[in-house]
Parts: sequence; structure tokens; C-alpha cells
Amino acid sequence: MEHLPLKDTAMLVSAINFLLRDHEFETLEEICYHFNVDQEELVARLKSEGFEYSEEQRKFW
Repeated sequence: MEHLPLKDTAMLVSAINFLLRDHEFETLEEICYHFNVDQEELVARLKSEGFEYSEEQRKFW
């Protein structure tokens, strides 16, 4: 994956969860660093769309 689908919320959540589930990255922080995305802004944006991030489960839901 060359970039995250930032314009499509559902695809973005799916992509992040896929990368974490398949152990491409160990943490959301690693994903954000790799794709040069501000983690706080990403989490806030997805929260405003109704998604919460669980560090324990390593996924958005």
C-alpha cells in the first residue's frame, strides 16, 4: 500500500485495521509515521465519524 485512503472514512478504517491485523505494523503510531499522517488528527477525525481506537485490541471499531 503506497498511501492511506484518507478521503474515504470506511476504506481508511478498513485499511488501518487490515495493516494491524496482518501484522504489517505493530502499532497505529508506526502506521502514521510510515504514511506521514498526524496520529492525533487521524484519531480525532475518525472519532468524529463514530470510530474509536482500541490500543488493547489494536483496531478501530
